[in-house]
Amino acid sequence: MRILLADDHDLVRETLSAFLEKEDGFTVAQANDITQTKRSIETHEPFDLVLLDYEMPGMNGLDGLKNIMELAGRKPVAIISGTANKNIAEKALELGAAGFLPKSMAASSLVNAVKFMAMGEKYAPLDFMTSEDESSDHPLKKQLSDRELQVLSGLCRGLANKEIAREVELQEVTVKLHVKTLCRKLDAKNRTHAAMIAKDAGLF
Repeated sequence: MRILLADDHDLVRETLSAFLEKEDGFTVAQANDITQTKRSIETHEPFDLVLLDYEMPGMNGLDGLKNIMELAGRKPVAIISGTANKNIAEKALELGAAGFLPKSMAASSLVNAVKFMAMGEKYAPLDFMTSEDESSDHPLKKQLSDRELQVLSGLCRGLANKEIAREVELQEVTVKLHVKTLCRKLDAKNRTHAAMIAKDAGLF
């Protein structure tokens, strides 16, 4: 079973690959951005499953999913994410994704899910898909624009301004301005404090 795992965080990618390759018959190729993902699909034999990190560079959200699905043809493509919510998961499945995997899944569950999707089935964890989105009506969230939420998500994951800029396709100076605005709106002393406030509030 040939898997392409695309994620820009080396530790996540290596850890997931190690779990999968412990299984008999699994071979895992890796990519760290959308460009490498496309190149791997174009130059290798068809993969049985492509796993895409929702936040990696060049993805541009669900647009990246659609592009890779077109490139992969009939082969299944699934989303993995540490931050995307139930709404994103539902939209991905509606677009035809093979599934949605939260990075918080237990290793054994992840391996079983990958096997399931590689055989042509759809997968999304029931507890995740049926959970209430507690952050959707949070008063803090209502104060922030979509762009500010994207930048705040990057802060919560410890990304530098340059990494956030690359991920959301903005200029670094624009990200800096968003960080300043976020600190003001959240009454935060600095970017770290802003991330702590967001996490404590359950926004991410």
